[in-house]
Amino acid sequence: MTTTDKKVRILCVEDDPQMRTFLLAQLKARGFYVQAVRDGAQAIDLAAIFQPQLVLLDLSLPSLDGLTFLRRLREWSGAPVIVLSAHDEEPVKIKALDQGADDYLTKPFSLNELLARVRVALRRAEETARLRSSATGSEAQRPTYRTGGENGLVVDFARRNVRSGGQEVHLTPTEYDLLCELTKNAGKVLTHRELLQKVWGPDYSGENTYLRTFIRHLRRKLEPDPSQPRFLHNELGVGYYVPPPDLDAV
Repeated sequence: MTTTDKKVRILCVEDDPQMRTFLLAQLKARGFYVQAVRDGAQAIDLAAIFQPQLVLLDLSLPSLDGLTFLRRLREWSGAPVIVLSAHDEEPVKIKALDQGADDYLTKPFSLNELLARVRVALRRAEETARLRSSATGSEAQRPTYRTGGENGLVVDFARRNVRSGGQEVHLTPTEYDLLCELTKNAGKVLTHRELLQKVWGPDYSGENTYLRTFIRHLRRKLEPDPSQPRFLHNELGVGYYVPPPDLDAV
């Protein structure tokens, strides 16, 4: 749980009654405030009322499938979403990550692994919220990364603010953490393994699908032409890098 006094709100969207009962019991026993629902359409309505801080999502749902629920949720909520699915195929994982999932756990899974991933997702979201709330309006010198001139890519680390082409860009906590690792090591190629371990943790060192998908998300949001990236470059078979900062930004 987070360091706040209030219980963390978790929404569990799960079609299987036994799994739903299991998740409810285990999460409540650990102090979480949990609401559970089996239907995707009902889950959208409940999410709007409940305002969850984390969502556990099955993909095979009646009425409204999990991917559609996820796409609609991402229109207004940045809460971390962990997909719990029996499907282990890479295309299914990519679709879920493309729609805005932060993590993907294949059934059957151990309770300890699920709880560990919940803690990671909540820590990342809490750190993002804490830094945003502590940012001041001071115009004093702030550590920033800037490349591409006046209308290029700008990352304000103190405010956790990102701009591209002169416009503010909204990133999820995971997208921001990935961009932050690259920009803080600007000009240096970070390997797939390095990025996966730094952003997702040591248990994710082989999840190259995660990395490719989130790089694609960032290019869509940051690049003028994602097919010819100016900022997020690929070193084939090795990793990714961003250009060194502009000289006048150093």
